Amino acid sequence: MKRFQSGDSRSFRGLLDRHEKRIYNFFLRSFGRPDLARDLTQDTFLRVIRGRDGFELKSKFSTWMWRIAHNLRVDTIRRLQFRNHKSLDTPVHGDDDSEHAVDRVEDKSDIGSERRTHGARFMEAIRSAIPELEPDQREVFVLRQLQGLSFQEIADIQEVNVNTVKSRMRYALQRLRQILDEYAPKKAEAP
Repeated sequence: MKRFQSGDSRSFRGLLDRHEKRIYNFFLRSFGRPDLARDLTQDTFLRVIRGRDGFELKSKFSTWMWRIAHNLRVDTIRRLQFRNHKSLDTPVHGDDDSEHAVDRVEDKSDIGSERRTHGARFMEAIRSAIPELEPDQREVFVLRQLQGLSFQEIADIQEVNVNTVKSRMRYALQRLRQILDEYAPKKAEAP
């Protein structure tokens, strides 16, 4: 970011390469619409370009960038609040047999086929459950579990206390447990 601020426009490519996919996936998980995720990702990096002179090197670039993405997400939620929009499990090309938006996220796991099948069903259940979370809880869950941010980083992005973030995560996990109860290991009954 220092090089980019000092006029080295090629250094922006490094920032883009490092963060673009994560920002795209954040918006895709938030809205379930690849077209909207692409637009919001582009808007995020346009704001990075426009705001580069205002970025202070005493804070982390990633926190600043995630804050921009968070603000765009909040604005978009407000704009779409009364509109119907596609969920994460809506087929990408309109027919039921086509690829789903969240299927575009790369899975690099190397596990056995039976476990992979069970894991695929479980992941599909999670994909279906995420949109049922409250928006603030969904954002915390996505940033923490799917993007790997710390609770403090999320608190900085959302401009709330870290305990508020932890509380939102706790409620998100409780709600997901309720929704995904059928996947929980069943306790053996005593003879």
